Amino acid sequence: MERREFVGMLAVAALWRPSRDDVTIVDFSDKGERRGVVHVPKVVKSESEWRKQLSPLAFAIARERGTERPFTGAYWNVHDKGIFRCICCDTALFSSSAKFDSGTGWPSYWEPIAEENVKHGKPSSGYTDSEVTCRRCDAHLGDLFNDGPKPTGLRYCIDSVALRFVK
Repeated sequence: MERREFVGMLAVAALWRPSRDDVTIVDFSDKGERRGVVHVPKVVKSESEWRKQLSPLAFAIARERGTERPFTGAYWNVHDKGIFRCICCDTALFSSSAKFDSGTGWPSYWEPIAEENVKHGKPSSGYTDSEVTCRRCDAHLGDLFNDGPKPTGLRYCIDSVALRFVK
């Protein structure tokens, strides 16, 4: 290989970026059993692909960072045993064992099923948003507040439409 070819290949390699980065999450069965840490491709879709997959309300919330009205979502008053998965990519996000009645009209949890499966900033005291998103697909799930119950003192205030419940 000549020097010119080698330099050209280096330039191409420097500009090439994979379109789908791997992410590390914890995999769970539908029964909520922890299967272990897995490395999976980040879910990246076009706006039109998300619109085909999601209802208009789910798209507005999960992809455009909207919020459903309180006391209108499917899961705010659900007390069955199970897990809550991301509506966009099916990643396990919350367990019913961490769900509590916050009185806000949205499903609320004091912890995620695995911290590796969500992204968020510092909890808010109610004056600023602290967005919670799915680590695998960046779906907007809701917000994180510091007014939850023990043992964490946190309240993951999540939009029902961003979730899929598995009993």
